[in-house]
Formats: sequence, structure tokens, C-alpha cells
Amino acid sequence: MTMTDHHAREIAPAGGKLGVLTPGMGAVASTFIAGVIAARQGISPPLGSVSQMAHIRLGGKEDGRNPLIREFVPLAELDDIVFGGWDPLSPNALEAARTCGVLEERDLAPMASELEGVVAMDAVFDKEWVSRLDGVRVKDVANKWDQAMALMADIENFKTENDCDRLVMVWCGSTEAYSEPAACHETVAAFEQGLEDDDPEIAPSQIYAYAALQSEVPFANGAPNLSVDLPCMIQLAEQRNVPIAGKDFKTGQTLMKTMLAPGFKARMLGLRGWYSTNILGNRDGEVLDAPENFKSKEVSKLGVLDTILQPDVYPDLYGNIDHVVRINYYPPRGDNKEGWDAIDIFGWLGYPMQIKVDFLCRDSILAAPIVLDLALFMDLAARAGESGVQEWLSFYLKAPQQRGGADIEHDLFIQQTKLKNTLREWMGEQPVTHSEAG
Repeated sequence: MTMTDHHAREIAPAGGKLGVLTPGMGAVASTFIAGVIAARQGISPPLGSVSQMAHIRLGGKEDGRNPLIREFVPLAELDDIVFGGWDPLSPNALEAARTCGVLEERDLAPMASELEGVVAMDAVFDKEWVSRLDGVRVKDVANKWDQAMALMADIENFKTENDCDRLVMVWCGSTEAYSEPAACHETVAAFEQGLEDDDPEIAPSQIYAYAALQSEVPFANGAPNLSVDLPCMIQLAEQRNVPIAGKDFKTGQTLMKTMLAPGFKARMLGLRGWYSTNILGNRDGEVLDAPENFKSKEVSKLGVLDTILQPDVYPDLYGNIDHVVRINYYPPRGDNKEGWDAIDIFGWLGYPMQIKVDFLCRDSILAAPIVLDLALFMDLAARAGESGVQEWLSFYLKAPQQRGGADIEHDLFIQQTKLKNTLREWMGEQPVTHSEAG
């Protein structure tokens, strides 16, 4: 059997151009744009992109059906993507790429003119939320309601000027200062009143999210900001029939945790402590050097282990874990982050063992393909009639939003299964369980 009893979802074709808008055109966004251009020019395949590089098994193993995901589901083509965004510092993607220093000049040279043509729009920016940055290319609009209207005008103008059929928005900006939901976030009406009243609890990322959703543009959040992780935004996404996903790209150290922790649990090995520290020198590291911004990231990072290891279910193994996360700003390292983990595990008869992980990663190199996949999959979800939180995209996120009252799933391999099974079901195929029975 190759088909389920359910019919395939009706999904509108991916015709025309897809505009990908990124609030924040720094290291991550410029690296994402450069990588897509390189793939279009045949310079380098889109390495790290599940949507472009991964295969998906259909039916039983004996059926031998294993197409590429991009050949199985109707995704937008890379050639049809148009890039745009906002940035408070960089005038265009080329200058951003050179300033951030992720890519070498020899790699930028073949695409320099195209990158230079991706001009950043003036940003909605508030130094109260990112104290270590000084915005110089900022909208001269004081009132938050007017800022939202200005962003909505930008969105409409971009779509018209670039002849885009559809748009998606992926937040690639800095981590904002830690905050918790306030009264202005309870309903759409309360949020709109907060915009008009310049409520200090409304952050720039929330203004971008509101503008996107009101413009019927899917929004994915790549930072630990609240953004769309708010009752008002979930309500608005449902009202406007727009998909949302958040939050915080799962790249370096947390990616390793969501790979290793499921392995410890699978073997019923105990965990006594996990100490994580990072050194990072790019704009993200500078922003996170402020305690109020680091707290947003810390909360995002610390939530992973408990949900994977289930200490309430396995108290003998995971009921007493010391979990510590540190981030240190170290300018010489630039975008090449070093994530160091000291992991104390124990096994048979309680005997202790240690694991050391030193991940010399490139933060934006790991994040860029996530931007591409989220953009393409969010566009797919919109064309499939989806709205609200897209929990099946948790695979890409450190602190994924949950749908309704469901528990958050952090296990990378369960998340991968959910992502692929969602695609299978939408296309009328059986979910894959890997059981001998089927």
C-alpha cells in the first residue's frame, strides 16, 4: 500500500515569485542570501538545507520510493525567490556580508552585484531592546501604531515592485531584552491599543510580526524574542489564516544537546550535570553581552533538557541535574562560535563518566539553511491552508511554540519524524513508523 485512506491535501501551486523578507539583514540573513545565490549560480549546493538536500521515504522499505523532499512536495523554486528586508545598520546585503565577515571576499565576488542589489529598508528599531547597538538606518516614525503602518506599506510596496505572488517573513534580527507577556499581549484589540499608546511592553519584533500577519504574510521567528509567541499573535494568525512558527534557530550548542540527550535517554544512562559555555564575537555576541538580552537566550537554551529527559518520569536518571549555560562575548572569534560542553553522566551501579564536546561551529553557516527551509515550508503551509502555530517545524527551533495545550517536543529525531510525516500526510502518503508491522 502506498496511499493512506486519506486524500492528499489540496495545495495551491507554487507559481510566481516568492518574496522572502528578513527583519535584520546582518550575518545570518546576508549568509542565507549569498548561499541561495550560490546555489542558483551552480557555485555550491544548498548544504544543510533539509528541504533541498534530504530524501523522504515513501511507503515500505521494499517499495524503494525515496525522492528528494523538493521533488515530492510543491515547494517554491530557488530561482523564484526574491530577497528583501530591513536593517538598522547595513544599507544592503553585500555591505552586511562584508561587515559581518562570515564569508570571504573571494566567495562574495561572483555575486557581489546581486547582493548589493538587495537593499535594506529603514528599520523599526528601539535601543531599549538592544542596548549594545546604535541604529542609524531607522524609520523616522515615533508612534508604534504608525511604525506598524509603515512596515505594512513597505510589505505592500515590496510585493508590488518585485512582482511577487506571495511573501514570507523570517526574523533574522538581534535577540531582544528578556520580557514576559503583558496585558497588551492578551488580545489583538489590546495589542492594537498598545500600539496606539506606545506601550513600552511592545518590542520591535512584535511590530514586525503584527505587520506581517495583518498583511497575510507567514512569520517565522529566528530569535528567542516573544514576537509571535503571544496570545494576541496566535489569535491574529488564526483570524487572518496565516501560519506562524517560533522561536530561535537551533544551530550550535542546542543542536548538539538535542542530538546527544535523546541518545542518553534511549540507553537509560543517567545525567548528573551539563555545563555549557560559548565564546562568540559577532553582532549577536555583542548584543548578548548585555545581561537583559542574554536572559532571553538563556531561557531558550535551558528549556531543552527537561522536556527531552522527563525527570518526573525518570527521577533516578534525571531528577537532579545541574544545567548551566554561559555566553561570553569575545570579538576575535567573530562568527566562528566555540561551544564547549562538559557532560557528567552515570551508568551501571552509578559509576560516573564524562563527555567533553568542543564544537567549533560557524553560527551563520548553520543558521542560513534554516532560514531557507522555514521560508519554503511556511510558504507551503500557507498554500496548504494552514494557519496558526506550525508545530511540525519545531525541528528548526530551540524553543518551539506548541499548538494548544500540547507538550513541547525537543527531541531532534522525534521532531524530524513529525516534519516528514506531516509532509507525507499532506501528500496522501502513509506516515512512516519504522515498525516491523508496517
